[in-house]
Amino acid sequence: MPFDIRSRPLAYARLAGAIYLVVIVAGALAEGIVMNTVTVPGDDAGTIRAILAHSSLWTWGLAANLVIPLIAVVQLWIEYMLLRPAGRGLALLFLLLNLASLAVEAVSKMFQLMVVPLASGGAGGALSEAMATFALTAHGVAFNIALIFFGAACLVSGTLIWRSGYLPRFIGVLMQIAGLCYLVASFSELLAPSFARMISPAILLPVLVGETSFCLWLLIRGVNVRKWNERQDSIARGQP
Repeated sequence: MPFDIRSRPLAYARLAGAIYLVVIVAGALAEGIVMNTVTVPGDDAGTIRAILAHSSLWTWGLAANLVIPLIAVVQLWIEYMLLRPAGRGLALLFLLLNLASLAVEAVSKMFQLMVVPLASGGAGGALSEAMATFALTAHGVAFNIALIFFGAACLVSGTLIWRSGYLPRFIGVLMQIAGLCYLVASFSELLAPSFARMISPAILLPVLVGETSFCLWLLIRGVNVRKWNERQDSIARGQP
């Protein structure tokens, strides 16, 4: 069977790692470089003007943001299949949390796509800026809600990695730390913005370490095939 991951876990793990790397790079471009370039702290009108002034860069960021949810679905499918032998119930929870995250993230991009049309529309200067600012704010709120689901998914995936035996336990710990940092950062952005400004961007460093480590391990090392096969044999025999 061409899509039977059980017979080719190493190839699929490396494919997941390659997709994960694209997601990380695209996210760094869209939410890192582009947003940092156009954001004017404490000045919503200035941010909207910066977006219009850097419209080409903004468009590249939008393109990256639209690609991420699409290819992340493929990555999610492979990760679910890779992690399922470590615990079917937890793997299903991991899948559902990620699907919720991707769905909310896709909605957040709708608001982001509305920013430039609203800002350059014919509603009038002040009104156009206000509507574009609302769209930008709505994107930020929805994106942080998506990260809450993703942070919870990272906690679950870290647990599955720890239990698997065919992926290193330290990667599981790093992913759990990353998930916790996502939750703290996102809840803070939504409910305690002053605290969020105090802990940002340092709170995102463990996130970068955890996700990059998992990505590169999948891409370079994949899974321990012998232990993967042992796990599959145990499942076939009805053992946990």
